[in-house]
Amino acid sequence: QVQLVESGGGLVQAGGSLRLSCTTSGNAFRIVTMGWYRRAPGKERELVAAITSTGSTNYADSVKDRFTISRDNAKNTVYLQMNSLKPEDAAVYYCNRRPPYNTWGQGTQVTVSS
Repeated sequence: QVQLVESGGGLVQAGGSLRLSCTTSGNAFRIVTMGWYRRAPGKERELVAAITSTGSTNYADSVKDRFTISRDNAKNTVYLQMNSLKPEDAAVYYCNRRPPYNTWGQGTQVTVSS
């Protein structure tokens, strides 16, 4: 069973930045598309960014030009650089394959103060 461990969240003021990391287990990491998802209170989990095995990326409109997803296949790790954070970015952030595995990590909390 794949394991997903997210880190890097925290409290930041609006306009600030955070860098999230997610390390996964298993040998398939380098060939799968990975994504960062988030779930805000009272909302459904949504995909905010994804990166293919070859490095192509796509983003939700709400984070485009502010967030950057990247990956290091040698480390089985995917990153999310978040700049110009807004209060509406506050959520628990998760990484997973796209489409997601049945299992999820614990996520990492991002809080943005206005």
